[in-house]
Amino acid sequence: MILSRNDINNLDKISRLNLINSITGYKPANLIGTKSLSGDTNLAIFSSLVHLGSKPPLLGLVTRPDSVPRHTYLNIIESKYYTINHINSNMVHRAHMTSAKFDASESEFDKCDIKSEYNSNFYAPFVKESEVKIGMKFIEELKINSNNTILIVGEIINIIIDKDNNVSDDGSLNFGKIKTVCISGLDSYYDTKKIAKYPYAKRDEIPERWEK
Repeated sequence: MILSRNDINNLDKISRLNLINSITGYKPANLIGTKSLSGDTNLAIFSSLVHLGSKPPLLGLVTRPDSVPRHTYLNIIESKYYTINHINSNMVHRAHMTSAKFDASESEFDKCDIKSEYNSNFYAPFVKESEVKIGMKFIEELKINSNNTILIVGEIINIIIDKDNNVSDDGSLNFGKIKTVCISGLDSYYDTKKIAKYPYAKRDEIPERWEK
């Protein structure tokens, strides 16, 4: 199958939406926890989280235009704090349902039966049953003029990992033990399975002939 730009444009809306949203492959699935200045909590599923750097530790979150109310976006801009929570395999359906349209006064924590918890004096709520939780501080927002989406840049303030053995000796997360899931498109969820791990690549270690 080969699709030109014109072919893509001529697809029906749902087919085009599903194709473009899944074409990049598996993506991280996370629940973003926020709280308004009036105390209303919000929880929303996102698949647009990207790594921006490790020193300082920065993560980017892409959100759609603010032409209509975006509770997560508004809460982040107002309070400056939010949480990123991995989605476990035993909470996929409940996490998915946070994408439904709720009023700002309705908490997805309550409506989707997901327990919240707070860490020290951190303002935004975490997801209690998530095995990996990240406390974030808003740094800046960048408007992507091509489609008016917004890249939210945040700095990692704290990381909460449920068990010590969920971290490998080299510092990376051990996804063989963590039940984190990933997402393809808008509605399909997958388990993860490691197939290989290699050392840092060096030019002088490139073989003359690759084994097939």
